[in-house]
Amino acid sequence: MKAAIIEREGSPVAENVKVVDDWQECTPQPNEVVVKTEASALNHLDLWVGIGMPGLNLEFPRISGSDGCGIVYEVGEGVDTSWIGKRVLLNAAVKQEEHVLPDVPQIPLDIRMIGEHVNGTNAEYFVAPVSNVLEVGDVDPIDAAAFGLAHLTAWRMLITRAKLCEGQAVLITGIGGGVALAAFNICKHFGCKTIVTSRHQWKLDMASELGATEAVLDTGEDWSKTVRNMTDKRGVHVCVDSVGGPLHLPCIKSLARGGSLVTCGCTAGASPQTDLARIFWNQLSVLGSTMGDMNEFHEVIALFHAGTKPVIDSVHQAKDTSDAFARLESGEHFGKVVIRWS
Repeated sequence: MKAAIIEREGSPVAENVKVVDDWQECTPQPNEVVVKTEASALNHLDLWVGIGMPGLNLEFPRISGSDGCGIVYEVGEGVDTSWIGKRVLLNAAVKQEEHVLPDVPQIPLDIRMIGEHVNGTNAEYFVAPVSNVLEVGDVDPIDAAAFGLAHLTAWRMLITRAKLCEGQAVLITGIGGGVALAAFNICKHFGCKTIVTSRHQWKLDMASELGATEAVLDTGEDWSKTVRNMTDKRGVHVCVDSVGGPLHLPCIKSLARGGSLVTCGCTAGASPQTDLARIFWNQLSVLGSTMGDMNEFHEVIALFHAGTKPVIDSVHQAKDTSDAFARLESGEHFGKVVIRWS
């Protein structure tokens, strides 16, 4: 089958992406489905896979891709054949067994990511447990693929972890990325005041056109006072950040008393400077968040069916997948980078 493979690890990743026509065909195992891909979408995870995830010892060549929409083509043992022909959307986070220790409450489930730990959606077909696909019906597969993982991740960050309430003030760093724009969509749905940051004025201008309440140009200086002034010096209730590094401390300083910083990534560094005194004195919460489960997936896809749409930067034909990777890798995108397969 046709597939966009990452031939070897290294950076820039785009130089190692090649489309081949002779990748092995997909075969479903029990309780799995094979999906004929209509569209896949890239995430920063695709770049991490291409660079080489520390500690995972990934084998190359491999297929990344954790966002995919398509038509069920074949089912494995134990799956009702009525799934065949249905358009489905993937939740790439496959839950593993629970870990239970004596006298210790259960800790969160481990997950196996399709597109990271196993081959993903950047191919003519992909395989997934039937429990991790959701029928979406007559929708645009480009929109659906672009919506999935980013909005699921943002939903868990805001709703499950930070307990977002209607009308709160939310700071979103690095607007233009998939998760940041998904968080922006969710905040708009709940009538929240949104303050967005970026190193690029043009991205702030685009966010303002989409309805951002306030915009802060990140020049490398501490912008927390600017954010607090935008909230009558109270600070924001929630900060959504996937950048980390030098943005962590300004985020902490931008929070109102009792506020929450929720993070799903650290593209600019995992060991930032912080302010413990401010954290305990103002009773702040620093929350980690990763992906989301199928209950959350159902909730967030209900937003999609209700009319919430992803912001799409560009759509590339399958033969041009390396260009799609280059677009994401450049950091010049605003919204999701999508690959059309059929």
